[in-house]
Amino acid sequence: MRRTVLLFLALLVAAVAVALVGREPANAQDRGGATAISVGDSHACALLRSGEIECWSGNDYGQADAPAGRFIAVSAGGDRTCAMRETGALECWGDDFPSPGDSPGGNFSTLSVGTHYACGRQLTGEVQCWGEGQVYEVDPGGPMSDSLEALEGRFKSVDVGEEYACGVRETGALTCWAAIGEIDAPQGRFTAVSADWRHACALRDTGQLECWIPFDNGFDIAPAKPSDGRFTAVSVGRGYACALRETGKVECWDLAPPDQADAPDGRFVAVSAGDDRTCGLRETGEVECWGNAWFARRHMPRGSFVAFGVGEEHICGLREAGEVECWGSDWRGQTDAPIGRFSAISAGGDRTCGIREAGEVECWGHHWYGQLDTPTGRFKAISVGERHACRLRETGEMECWGSSDHRLTAAPPGRFTSVSVGEKHSCAVRESGDVECWGADDKGQSQPPDGRFSAVSAGRYHTCGLRESGEIECWGYRFDGQAQPPAGPHRALSAGAHHACALSVGGTVSCWMIYNAAADVPAWLRQSSAEPAVAAVAGGIVARRSADGRIEFAWLPTGAADPVLPQRRYFPTAAPIDRWLRSSPVEVDGVEIGRITARLRADGRIEACFRTSSRAACSQSGYVTDDREWRSVGSAR
Repeated sequence: MRRTVLLFLALLVAAVAVALVGREPANAQDRGGATAISVGDSHACALLRSGEIECWSGNDYGQADAPAGRFIAVSAGGDRTCAMRETGALECWGDDFPSPGDSPGGNFSTLSVGTHYACGRQLTGEVQCWGEGQVYEVDPGGPMSDSLEALEGRFKSVDVGEEYACGVRETGALTCWAAIGEIDAPQGRFTAVSADWRHACALRDTGQLECWIPFDNGFDIAPAKPSDGRFTAVSVGRGYACALRETGKVECWDLAPPDQADAPDGRFVAVSAGDDRTCGLRETGEVECWGNAWFARRHMPRGSFVAFGVGEEHICGLREAGEVECWGSDWRGQTDAPIGRFSAISAGGDRTCGIREAGEVECWGHHWYGQLDTPTGRFKAISVGERHACRLRETGEMECWGSSDHRLTAAPPGRFTSVSVGEKHSCAVRESGDVECWGADDKGQSQPPDGRFSAVSAGRYHTCGLRESGEIECWGYRFDGQAQPPAGPHRALSAGAHHACALSVGGTVSCWMIYNAAADVPAWLRQSSAEPAVAAVAGGIVARRSADGRIEFAWLPTGAADPVLPQRRYFPTAAPIDRWLRSSPVEVDGVEIGRITARLRADGRIEACFRTSSRAACSQSGYVTDDREWRSVGSAR
């Protein structure tokens, strides 16, 4: 979720871990571990035992540039960080985005600000919430409300997600609510909770962590959590979380399994990678999506397309006759496609733009950064992002419009053959084959290598280019040998927020992960862990059919009498075809060794695969037999 900022006032023991990537302070050992941790959309910060603050990861707005001095609390939210000094003074740095709504009067001990709403805990323990009048839609045609009413009672703490809030009552009970009323929350006694975009995590009074999806839409996979152990604090960001162990060390992990990198089999003619999902256009003209693509399956139109664009929560397809049809979330009009014939389309964020057959550009959807105010003229290509858009004239010159942050609209002069707009930077291929990038460059995403390219794709903090030889080269975040693209030759590529995908010459799609929150924690502050290879715990996948007809999976170590049962291990009876679904972590002697994944094939068979957390490929795989007893999943290789 996009929280603008989470502010912790005087009485709150707030949160946040960090250090700029690759920088280990000279006195790191003297400062010890952290006492609190907090994460934003793309960065994290920690309050050290020395009272200093260290931050790491995204820093395009300066949100990770912590000031010197001693603090008693810290909070990261969105692209901004706030901390309280020992004197009680509040200091903030990063993006100066306004917080939602005008707060009511009263004396507050803590304050949490989300994208549309804010909630504060008063000194008496009661909670007050307010917002900027945004509308929350449960489902198309369903009930709608524009306010987040605080629940009655006394709370220890409260935290606001994107469209909901969670609080720990004085009894230790956990309660979450949205504009529609109370929503799902785990049972038991808790000491702290952190809510964000789609996920929430809470700390039980035993020190154990519990993570869940407050709005379960039936397609999201339950969020991951770290290995067992006791924690003292937790903070959830956009798709990842960080927690503080009793030792003062920091542990971070991705909340959602990287399903966007599990490309289905078969042949495609185009591919597009989004934030946490991927879609491909099959040779038949059908659009198929994987990852967190629940919105793509809602009201999926029938028939074939010749091109498509993937936004944050919507898709637009171009029919052979030139008409545009959109589906998915429509709370900002992003699926209200205009009538008429188009030759090209591009979607990004909550908006879509298309080039009409006459060459004019028309856009629809969210108008926050002025992306709908398109220049006049005839154009041949267009690319739309979250904050800005760029297009190529028929002569090859480029124009960009929208947000001027990071000089996003300062398109370079010259003639280009293609352009790709990322979240906060853009890249284009010149007629000579050279790539030129502009905009944010805090991770090296705007520093292309020398040589000739035929295509380029800009992601969030990285960029990938397709060389004339068909090989892919990427630059920017995490390209230090740990996140390399597959060998070619390829004919197309697409970079998402945290992953990228390539289309081979033969038409098959391969994807790979780029972002990993845990990799950025400074080594001196990181929780050490020994991750055994799967060979160190020999065994195999076993499966059986339960009495209710569901398939249950487990891991049977070699020589063991009983299998190891992951917490989430049942394959759903109504699973979509060819979509990999993951089990919870398989733990042997308290150590995670990997996960069991399974998918339903078109012929009705269920295929299982075992993946270690250190590699994406299957270490073993096979098909499930229809039996009530535990049976080995035979090797398919």
